[in-house]
Amino acid sequence: MINYSENEGKQYHIQVGKGDVGRYVILPGDPKRCALIAKYLDSPVLMADNREYVTYTGTLDGAKVSVTSTGIGGPSASIAMEELVMSGADTFIRIGTSGGMDLEVKSGDLVIANGAIRAEGTSREYAPIEFPAVPDFDVTNALVGAAKELKMPYHVGVVQCKDSFYGQHSPKTKPAGYELLNKWDAWLKLGCKASEMESAALFIVASSLKVRAGSVLLVLANQERAKQGLENPIVHDTDAAIRVAIEAVRELIQKDKK
Repeated sequence: MINYSENEGKQYHIQVGKGDVGRYVILPGDPKRCALIAKYLDSPVLMADNREYVTYTGTLDGAKVSVTSTGIGGPSASIAMEELVMSGADTFIRIGTSGGMDLEVKSGDLVIANGAIRAEGTSREYAPIEFPAVPDFDVTNALVGAAKELKMPYHVGVVQCKDSFYGQHSPKTKPAGYELLNKWDAWLKLGCKASEMESAALFIVASSLKVRAGSVLLVLANQERAKQGLENPIVHDTDAAIRVAIEAVRELIQKDKK
């Protein structure tokens, strides 16, 4: 493959190279969240800032840990994971935001994905649609354990991943709205917990590269609760998800050392 980077020692998009990142990487979507997450690391250093990709590297319990933003959606998230793996990373936790779907999932709750609906396009260029998008078992267990320890309200279940934000929120305005509405109804009947945009791609890419990945998502609000006239405030603070991810990384570091 051609190296398109101006610096042969750096990956083209994320602009980091081997030695710049740890084997453990936390993946927010929003570049502005990177600095917030990096504050939980010891001696964090800004390693790169290019396009939607911002990377900090520090340590936790003596192990090198990085934070890299992925931008929005599967295409940019898959690029980040591919290039991070080429730079030496092998364990990933996505921190993101989501919209609740199940009526029991409330604003401010966390959703830990144990599978993802592949209603996006990126994963189809890695694996046939019959292959499931599932996270790593140990990473998922570490996230659940951290949420319990920190006494955070959380749910474990399947999340829906799509490419069109407005296809979810304004489906009737889309020419293919009939399909979007019918499938949304199916996801609800199947007990889907939340909707977001990156986990399916990350899980499939991780499977293809033989690395570990998991996701913990803040629920901003739940449009299904709003339809039912139930309490539905909008919550933007991602600190709970960040703390759960940090504690999960600590647990994985300790287990890996053993």
